[in-house]
This record gives sequence, structure tokens and C-alpha cells, in this order.
Amino acid sequence: MPQTLLDAALAYAELGYAVFPCVSGGKTPLSEHGFQDATTDIDQIVTWWTQWPMANIGVPTRGLLVIDIDGAQNPWLADEPDKMLDLARAPMSRTPRGGWHYLFRQPAGRQWRSTTGKLAQNVDTRADGGYIVVPPSARDDGQVYRWTEEIDVSPDGLPEPPTWLTAMLDQLTRSTRPVLDSSGGNAVPSGQRNSTLASLAGTMRRAGMGETEILAAIRATNSQRCNPPLPDVEVEQIAASIARYAPDEISVALIENHWQQIFEEPSEHAEAADGPADPGRFPSHLLEVPGFISQVVSHTVATAFRPQPVLALGAAIALQATLAGRKVRDEFNTRTNIYCLGTCQSGGGKDRAREVNKEILYQAGLEKLVGPEGLASHAGLVSAVEIQSAILFQLDEIGRLLKTLGDASRSPHLYHIVTVLMKLYTSSASVYLGDAYADTKRNKAIDQPCVSIYGTSVPKSLYDGLCYESVTDGFLSRMLVVEGEAGVAKQRPKVMPIPQSILDVAKWWGDFRPGGNLSKEHPEPAIVLASDQAAASFDALDAKADAECERMGEPLGTLWTRTVEKARKLALIYACSANHQSPAIDIHAARWACELAEYLTRRMIYLADQWVAEGPFDAKRKRMLRTIEAAGPSGLSRSQLYTKTRQLTNRERMEIIDALLSCGDVMQSSESSGGAPRTRFIATKYR
Repeated sequence: MPQTLLDAALAYAELGYAVFPCVSGGKTPLSEHGFQDATTDIDQIVTWWTQWPMANIGVPTRGLLVIDIDGAQNPWLADEPDKMLDLARAPMSRTPRGGWHYLFRQPAGRQWRSTTGKLAQNVDTRADGGYIVVPPSARDDGQVYRWTEEIDVSPDGLPEPPTWLTAMLDQLTRSTRPVLDSSGGNAVPSGQRNSTLASLAGTMRRAGMGETEILAAIRATNSQRCNPPLPDVEVEQIAASIARYAPDEISVALIENHWQQIFEEPSEHAEAADGPADPGRFPSHLLEVPGFISQVVSHTVATAFRPQPVLALGAAIALQATLAGRKVRDEFNTRTNIYCLGTCQSGGGKDRAREVNKEILYQAGLEKLVGPEGLASHAGLVSAVEIQSAILFQLDEIGRLLKTLGDASRSPHLYHIVTVLMKLYTSSASVYLGDAYADTKRNKAIDQPCVSIYGTSVPKSLYDGLCYESVTDGFLSRMLVVEGEAGVAKQRPKVMPIPQSILDVAKWWGDFRPGGNLSKEHPEPAIVLASDQAAASFDALDAKADAECERMGEPLGTLWTRTVEKARKLALIYACSANHQSPAIDIHAARWACELAEYLTRRMIYLADQWVAEGPFDAKRKRMLRTIEAAGPSGLSRSQLYTKTRQLTNRERMEIIDALLSCGDVMQSSESSGGAPRTRFIATKYR
């Protein structure tokens, strides 16, 4: 058996199977054109696996037929042992989650396409336009694909599928138009059964019907209209889940998919399609921070044309972090420097929070804490921090800046800004040492710098600016990304001065010098102690972050690495806000900080999974997937999809569609209204 993935890839090529690399632990292609790049060329294969030695091995299934049975206890053919023996004539691969891949070659004259759930529940096929991952590839959790017996035949040497299976597939090829049941209702295809039954159940629940009545009705719909019907236990789960809600809560439950939360762990295909879970909207109770931050948020919201409380909170946290910078620390020598990015649609009200911060600092006589509103070079950044070591940079359109920073060839003088920002972040409790120059007068050394950022951007610009390196190099894990609400109603802003209580606290921090007259050059911050209960909260979050980091693996798992550090920073900031004269990290500060840090980490992982690409092909794939998901449960017709992806060539578009279908991210349905069948593409998340 080959000892490395490269050896295995070469062995497949020698047998005549074209191969291509997929991401380590996953199924996403790494090459620019995905499975269309598959080859038997030895030099190309060596080049790929030298560049990506842990890449999984993908094999296109054009001309082949792979029966993909999901789950160790799948009931398909369980009562037909002769048919199971027919399948077992083919080479068999055991998948990591206990399913099976059976490999056949397509009979002459057939050009079958891949299908999802058409043969039976959780039984898919991979044929023309698809691909599979083959042994010894592995998942992130270490579980591997395994042959029951090492494959030793070429594609032409594979057996043809048994006649009964050929007949079923030929019938599926001919049956592209939905049928009507005897009652006249439209058939519900496999990709829409759960959502359709849940919607019907929700309608009945709004009318006050109970679980027993709902179950009886959707059982009838399932048996008469669902093709194929869902297992009865799943229908019972839908009825029980919907019945949990009061009639006036149903709309929210259906829109936000709460009703799905009691379902069992999804299948391998559903898990791969869904990706990391979305933690949902910002928890409103986390907006409540006593003292200074609460007052700043209230003033910002009251004086805004479009109130954005979450963005106001992010800006107020950055303001308090700057005021307390170099003046307090906790027992772990954690400092208050924070990098916070706020996103909001253009014209949605993202500017007011930055304006309030600046007004407070200027009116309190602390304008020296206000940093430049643009970064021209990494040397300019260091010079600004050298002059004022506790400083707040408020940067608008930071997404555009991040996109520039990620491309060294476009703006080499800006490229190193991210590196400097990361070093400044980790040097807050020590000494930042700048670049070494022949002219020693240019060498910089800054004792305990406290650099805080509050940047704003429209969402697309920010997420487009994030790259794979942003995740793996630790830059993104240092960020707190808060999101404003879309479609916030306008209000008539109050015309009012900054409350004197806010200015008094800001001035107090300006006068506070725990290290005496030398505090500016060599700070000696006051130590803010944490209670035993607070320490226990941090320990619990630390254990959870470690477990999540290990479970998810690279790259997304790395976003958990600084979650506890950010929680300690946030708790210190909370304590300074609640009582600036005698701050203490109590259980309230710790719980708020831990919950906020965990929520923002989970939300960033969800967004990174949607936006951060591992190569040109992956970037295009994710862009198309977002386009299809944005269309909702109804999906997009072929013409609508083409209109929304005009920037792609026809070949690119078809390659990406095939990849999305093969990976299970998107499902394809056909509908007819008296004419030729029309294809629609629907995101699997709406299944």
C-alpha cells in the first residue's frame, strides 16, 4: 500500500485514473479549474503534491458510475441481499462516516449525470460531471477513506452495473418532470421535503392545531406527495419541533430554521454542505455594559441618523481600551489594546460611532490619543505609535485597505502594515522592536505600546479583503468583527452635547498615572484582579476553545486560538467601564466577555468559511454559492444564474456548477409548466 498521498496519487495514475488535489481534510479542489484539471501526467502530479503534500486525492467520475451510500445502517437494499451482492462485485471504498463507494464503469451508449437522493434516501450517484475523494484521503478529524481490497484494475476493467441498477438509472434519466399525485398536488422533490413539510406544519400551528393534528396531516402529505417519502421518524420530529412554538412564534422559527435544531447530526453530505453553523444575530443582552461604555453607546445611538447599537458598542469598547491603555493590566499581564472592525452597508449609519469617539477625545483635551485616519506605510504606522504609544486608529473603508495589504505586488509599501499590526498587538505587555537599519537612529523601540483600532467597512469590501493567509497567520484571530443591522429605519437625531459625565471619566483616565512621572516612557500599570468565579469562566472558555480548535483543524480552527485572550481583554475593559476608580473583574465582567468573545469567534468562522478561499477556483466557487444561497429556498434558474455570474466564462461556470453539485453544496431540480423542463439550482442549506 502506498505510504504517502503522493505515492497513492501516482499509483492511481498508473492504473489510468486521472487525479487532482483537494484541500487537506476536505473535498474542495485546490487546482484552478477543479476536477477539470485532473490528469495522469506524472510531472504535474508530483508538482501538485510537492506543493500540497497533505492534499486529499480527487478522481473525476466521467465515464464511471459510483454508488455513494451514506451511513453504516442505510436501509437501502437491506432486504435484498442478492442486489447487495451485485454491488459488491465492484471495488468498494469505506468512507470516514461509515458509508460506501461502489465503483462501476458506465455501459456503452450511456452518459449518466450525478444524482442526489434519487435512488433512495441518502443514496447518491457520481457520474459525468462529478468526482469522488479516494483512499487514503482523510477528514480533518483523522478518519480516512479505505478500500476493502486495494484497487488493481483500470477504469476499463471495472465491472458494469447490474441490469436492475442500469434500468433504475435509465428511468431516472427519462423522468425529469415532476408528477402529480392523485389528489392533484405537486410532487415534492427530495431536496425540498423537510422545508415543505415544516412550512405546512407551521401554517397549521398558526391556526392553533396541536402536534397530533399536525403529524396526521403532514404524514399524509409525505406519503402522497414526497418523492421519495421521508422516514416516518423524521416526519414525527418535524411535527414535534414545530409544535414547541406558540402560534405567534412560528414565522420566526421557520425563517431562522430553529425548528431544525432537534434533528440528529446531519449526514456526511449535509455536513460538508452546511459547514460551520451560523450563531445568528448579535445577542442583544451583550449590548449592556455598565458605566462609561453604556453612556457612550446611548449618546451615539441617540444622536445618529440611523442608529446602530452594535457598531456603537464596538466603537465604545475601542475608546475605553485606548483611555485605559498602558494604565491597567490583569494578573496575566493582559492589556486593553483591541482591534475592532464594524461592518454596515453603505449609508447604513457606520460613521456616527467614529465621530462620537473623536468628539469625546477632543473635548476632553485628549486629542493626542486620536491617531491618523489613514495608513500610508508601515514605517508611518510605527512613527505614529512612537510619538503616542496609547493611540486609537479610526479607519474608514478598512476592507479596501485590507484587500490592498494582502497583495505585495500591488502596493509593496503597504504590504508590511499587517505584520507590524500583529507585532504591536502582541507587544503590548513588552517592548516593540522595529526593523533594523544601517542608520541606527532610525531603529525604533516602544515600551508597552497600546494600539487600538476601530475600522469600518461595507461587508463585501471587508470580506473580499480577507485571504487564506489572514486566517492562517493569526491576523483574523486578533480581530473583533461586529456587524450593523441592514435596513435600519432613519430617525430624527437628537442635537445634544457630549454628556459631562462622559467627559469627566475620559479626563480622569487622561490624568491617571499609576507609574508616576515616568509612566509615559516606562509604564507600571495598575493590576486589576479577577475573582475566583471569573477565573473559572475563563478556564471553561479556554477548554472549549482548545477542543474546538482541535475538532475543526486548520485553517478555520486557528480562529479559536486567541478567543480566551480576547475575552480577558474584554473583561478588563468591562471592569474599567463599570468602575474606573476601582476596577475589578467579577463574574459579570467575565461572563459578558467570554460570551462576546465566543459569539464573535463563531460568527467569524462562519463568515470565513463563506468568503475566505484557498485558491482562485475556490474563490469563484464560494462566490457562486453565496449567489445561489442569497436566492433563498426557491433557488435560481439557469438563466438567472448566468445573468448573476456574467464575469465567468461558460466553461468556468459549468465547472463550478459541477463542483457545487458534486460536493453537495447545491442541488439541482427540474420543473415543468407545460413546456420543456426547466432547471433550478438550490442551496442544500434550504433542504
